[in-house]
Amino acid sequence: MSPRGVAITGVRERLFEAAERVLSRDGAGGLTSRAVTGEAGCAKGLLHNHFADLDDFVAQLVLHRFRLLAERAAALPARAGESTVTENLNATVLALLDSAGPALAALALVRPGASARIRDAWRDGAPGLNAIEASVATYLEAEQRLGRVSGTADCAALALAVVGTAHHLLMTAWPGGPDPRERLQHVIASLTGRNG
Repeated sequence: MSPRGVAITGVRERLFEAAERVLSRDGAGGLTSRAVTGEAGCAKGLLHNHFADLDDFVAQLVLHRFRLLAERAAALPARAGESTVTENLNATVLALLDSAGPALAALALVRPGASARIRDAWRDGAPGLNAIEASVATYLEAEQRLGRVSGTADCAALALAVVGTAHHLLMTAWPGGPDPRERLQHVIASLTGRNG
């Protein structure tokens, strides 16, 4: 615990990281403000000092996570010509399905207040799946110019298929269930013909 009256740096990130650990361990039902602050090792009221309520915290957590994933995907086009197309796509898109991903999606679904805030932020331009899809399409087009993706391939459709599959698996997976990443890897390998 931090001593009373001592400022904590990086509070939002610390709370977000703690929430992801709680979600990975206990699922969506285990996420409470008390569980998050306990996991973060800080005062119980700290979460409510930085967020309007738990719905605001959940919405900001989801938006933060998608911003980081979109930033990661934005770096993908620069990898054109390196490694293989399959490996590059796996390294980027599989991050959507890491340990806290399905639990976080479930949490956002069961908290209508959080879902509405997330939708509003995405409508207003916050990075989400659309940004990831656009980066994947740009990457595939770059690989197409290098001859590592078929010249007849519709790169926008392939990007939609990859990101759409990731979204489907994110929304239908559950903590402790089968690993959805294996299914996504299979789809990516099938779409890229394993030779890119």
